[in-house]
Amino acid sequence: AQLCGELSAEERLLVEVLGFKPGVVAQVAAASGHTVVLVDQSDEILKKSTKGIEESLKRVTKKKFADKPEAGAEFIEKTLKNLTTSTDAVAVVHSTDLVIEAIVENQEIKSELFKRLDKFAPEHTIFTSNTSSLQITQLANSTTRQDRFGGLHFFNPVPMMKLVEVVKTPMTSQKTYESLMDFSKAVGKSPVSCKDTPGFIVNRLLVPYMMEAVRLFERGDASKEDIDVAMKLGAGYPMGPFELLDYVGLDTSKYIIDGWHAIEPNNPLFLPSPLLDKLVEEKKLGRKTGEGFYKYN
Repeated sequence: AQLCGELSAEERLLVEVLGFKPGVVAQVAAASGHTVVLVDQSDEILKKSTKGIEESLKRVTKKKFADKPEAGAEFIEKTLKNLTTSTDAVAVVHSTDLVIEAIVENQEIKSELFKRLDKFAPEHTIFTSNTSSLQITQLANSTTRQDRFGGLHFFNPVPMMKLVEVVKTPMTSQKTYESLMDFSKAVGKSPVSCKDTPGFIVNRLLVPYMMEAVRLFERGDASKEDIDVAMKLGAGYPMGPFELLDYVGLDTSKYIIDGWHAIEPNNPLFLPSPLLDKLVEEKKLGRKTGEGFYKYN
């Protein structure tokens, strides 16, 4: 959130599609009339999340109810009434229709959570992951409800971004898929459908584009500065690929491409970059460390 606050609106959209996900999926669900329980590891984290949601709702109401402050206050009150918090996921899942997981991007940790919740969730409960880079199929295989498992990939800022990628694995039932499409529409989003391919739609196109820019530079075909200028002035992009890589974090980009390479080692789009690996090894991760492909004050 701190990073995105430094960017222009157009730049923010590019950074956000790569998976910066504050805990506001709960907000849009509660705002659309759903009863939501936000679960996290501690009461302290939950208090911060709730405060963040309240601040986000205030920003939404300033635009949505600019001329009707009373209606805006009522909207916030109703939304917050639909939202409660808990640190006990097992206790909560007993009465849940839909689980949306949005924890750390780690296959083992996610799978362990789903495996545990699977033992206590009702038979009809649908499990989903908000992952942007991991395979939904592998997560589903940690449960006994592969037919009731799919992906719901939201984009930040969630209250503003209309897109949701609904990911269907080979085992996802048609009923589950239709339920996820209906839910996405019910929370005011425009869902698109995608098979369980690495990166789904948006990141599958965006990450290889950035990696190909790095390879272009590695081969000495053009400077990183000229590549950035070319994509901004020639393609109309708000940020060049190297600027975007530095904003996203080189470690994040390396994590994604390494994971995809492990899944499809023969895919040339997913080949690791020696230069990217070297920069990450040197802890030059981009904006957050003061140096990546470029240096920052």
